[in-house]
Amino acid sequence: MNDKARQAEDAAARAEESPALRVAARAGFVVSGLVHILIGWIALQVARGARGDSADQSGALSQIAKAPGGTVLLAAAAVAMGALGVWNLLEAYFESRRQTEAKKKVSKGVSHAGKAIVFFVVGVAAARFTMGAGKSSGQQTESITAPFLASPAGRALVVGVGLVVIGIGIYHVYRGLSRTFTEDLRGRPGRQASRVLIASGMAGFVAKGIALVAVGVLFCWAGIRADPSQARGLDAALRSMAGLPAGTQLLAVVGIGLMLYGVFSFFRARYEDL
Repeated sequence: MNDKARQAEDAAARAEESPALRVAARAGFVVSGLVHILIGWIALQVARGARGDSADQSGALSQIAKAPGGTVLLAAAAVAMGALGVWNLLEAYFESRRQTEAKKKVSKGVSHAGKAIVFFVVGVAAARFTMGAGKSSGQQTESITAPFLASPAGRALVVGVGLVVIGIGIYHVYRGLSRTFTEDLRGRPGRQASRVLIASGMAGFVAKGIALVAVGVLFCWAGIRADPSQARGLDAALRSMAGLPAGTQLLAVVGIGLMLYGVFSFFRARYEDL
């Protein structure tokens, strides 16, 4: 490794260990928790037949924007989510260089990279709402997928994205049922709080997994039918769920689960091993 590369890696290592970055990253979990609670709440309203805001991140951010001092909150949210994205990106890089078992290196590095992308997307969305340029997540998804559906290769890619999202959803369900999410935590609260942490994590991961599977199915269907209006993201997936037999009850359960995932995210802000 040459001197410039070594200096760059040393700078990245210092950034990863920065107390300021870690505090900001922990604040990102608080933002994530708030967003999931709002999405879950909107999903419950959809289950009751209400229309209103989108049951996705854009709807949640819109709710924050309407609150007193909402612009300031959104700006802080953008910074916190950006910091959490940066930390995960750095962790993805250093995880690939650590002397651990090969498969674990790859899986953890990919996991951190994926999380970084998600947090950056939410951070950018929060920043756009701060500037008054926020858009519906469903509309953005539709506009992005539409060009790909004009060709067989593009449709195959959209189906592939859907299958990946379904896989991620199934993995979330597995993490919830197996409680493997506790492996990322450092320390535990008292007995009662620990029970709440475990219960909210289990219910939250399962509910989020179900929602992601629904999103993935819509992407696959959009790719098969070459219809970009079908690839509308989380809001469309949850509203489609409400149309199934016993769908309103299922949507209500998922909405409560997403709110519990938000509660678990608050615990992560304190106990995540950063």
